[in-house]
Amino acid sequence: MKKLYEKSELWFALAWIIAYVVLFSAGDAVSSAIGIEKAVTVGIALVLTAVLLLWLKKEKLFSLYGLNRVEGQWKRYAFFLPLLLLVGVNFLGGVQRYKSAWETVFYLVSMLCVGILEELLFRGLLFVCLKKINVKVAVLVGSLTFGAGHVMNLLTGAPIFSTLLQIVYATAAGFLFTVLLLKTKSLLPCIVTHCAVNMTSAFAVEGGKGLEWLSALFLTVVSLAYALWLLRHDLGKKTNDRTELSKQEERI
Repeated sequence: MKKLYEKSELWFALAWIIAYVVLFSAGDAVSSAIGIEKAVTVGIALVLTAVLLLWLKKEKLFSLYGLNRVEGQWKRYAFFLPLLLLVGVNFLGGVQRYKSAWETVFYLVSMLCVGILEELLFRGLLFVCLKKINVKVAVLVGSLTFGAGHVMNLLTGAPIFSTLLQIVYATAAGFLFTVLLLKTKSLLPCIVTHCAVNMTSAFAVEGGKGLEWLSALFLTVVSLAYALWLLRHDLGKKTNDRTELSKQEERI
């Protein structure tokens, strides 16, 4: 892996993303075939997550890819309270028990790994690589690829309507997570939120298209609103700093 990484960080990121998509899709397909959801996927998830984390630790790349503490005081980010709203959307239709005990464990562990892997791959490897070229392009590409990547759910039999909605709100969430990474210099809030949203989906009550529309709209609006607030808040701070600096220069 080190040779590929040193040769091209972009191809290293793309190789990992392709491997993740292909292996998880295959794992889900085999799990469905044997009649135990995520039974095979959970093993693939654990191996991929362990391999990537151990390699990043070995190469001392944790800080580069945001596996460190949040920079600045939490109040600057409204204590991350809007992120709780993203997690809560899974309970708009109520709460239900998820299948058998083993399937619940397999699903929860798989979704935990998905949250970690997707953040490391899209907001970590891919974004950091593209940011060296252009930050705005990195934000745009990172958000769009994260959203578009969910089209792969069609391969596991997901309905087209649900998948299209997922692409929309995943793109908005991807934009929010990218902004959070830029502001906090940490990937941890994104990982925790992503994992929580994925894992609590196990207990969400499936509703009709009305509930799907509502959930997608809620996730999209909250994600974009929080992201724009963070950008506006930061811009306002910079503007005030410049004004104060100008006043000091006038006094001098």
